[in-house]
Amino acid sequence: MPGMSAMVRQVLHAVAADDEVVERVVDAARAHSPEVARLPAEENRRHIAFLLSEGISHLERGGAPDDGDFSAALALGADRAAQGVSMAGLLRGVHAGRTELIRASVELARSSGVDDGTILNFMIDLDHYVGAVERHIVSGYHTAELRLSRTVRDLHAQVLRRLLVSGEPPDASELARAGLRQDGSYHCVVSGVTDPSHARALEQRLQTSGGVYGLVEGRLAGLAHTPPASSEDLLVVSPATGLKSLRTMYSMCARALSVAAPGGVRSLTDLAGETALAAFPALADTLADALLGQLDPKSTFHHEMVATALCYLDHGGRLSATAAALHIHANTVRYRLDRLVELTGADLGENPDAGRSHVLTTLHTWWALRSWIDRGAR
Repeated sequence: MPGMSAMVRQVLHAVAADDEVVERVVDAARAHSPEVARLPAEENRRHIAFLLSEGISHLERGGAPDDGDFSAALALGADRAAQGVSMAGLLRGVHAGRTELIRASVELARSSGVDDGTILNFMIDLDHYVGAVERHIVSGYHTAELRLSRTVRDLHAQVLRRLLVSGEPPDASELARAGLRQDGSYHCVVSGVTDPSHARALEQRLQTSGGVYGLVEGRLAGLAHTPPASSEDLLVVSPATGLKSLRTMYSMCARALSVAAPGGVRSLTDLAGETALAAFPALADTLADALLGQLDPKSTFHHEMVATALCYLDHGGRLSATAAALHIHANTVRYRLDRLVELTGADLGENPDAGRSHVLTTLHTWWALRSWIDRGAR
């Protein structure tokens, strides 16, 4: 509607020239969005002036609402993304400013003697254009957010890979951009999550408590000042250490993933024994064959004996605790243990030989039992 567009253009000229009206739009945006209000007011005025100027030029060219140059709207969205304003905060400010702009424009139209029917059509025409501006603001925000996200995430991933795996260690400026310090002490956090979308979701949850995360060797890993408190996904966490020791910590955490139970936050030190033993699978099989060679892997009772002996050792050699854990009678535990000793001569630590280390003997037995039962599950 050419006549209507001319009226909209005329009103926008009046709005742009009226500092009081521009201030009303700025105040509305700031009042409804605390995030926008934290920015300098002049920053808000600058963008609104550009948007009004762009709108006038757009209408003077006679373009359709969604056609033409919306570079100011795109720039506004991009700037808010770079300034750390959330999408929700941005939209609250944009909607409030949009409402105030339309209200002020209607007041100006009425003061010019325009009848209500024409004003209604004028509002529809103006709202179409302002709606297109809003869509381009959102588009500019999303484009910049994606670019910034990729840039930041790529930086974090590159720094982590050079710290944890290989390459020249990052310098102080690179560390600072990733939020790390050369003299800092960090917990290495390694997950078993490899799916990119899952990794992104986990990364967002972990970042709420601080830290730098990224994909390292295909799995999500990171560095944190404080270990994560909880997680549905398995996380292995090292003690805090300086940057120079992080490669060793990462390597051990990655190994520990294979022996940790699924789900939850596990300390690397709690998994030290299992991790060290798991590094020598051939030796584990050799030990199992030497100590438990008389057992039949196809026998259900033999599996019950081994599982009971493992539980017995895990519970400090206590019959009652083992029985409670397995939901069987203590006499059943005793019978299975006795039969295992009869068949294999396994040393369950009940009659320690003074000439041998009790700890090492128990460790050998536990490792053989664990390896034998795990081998049956392969």
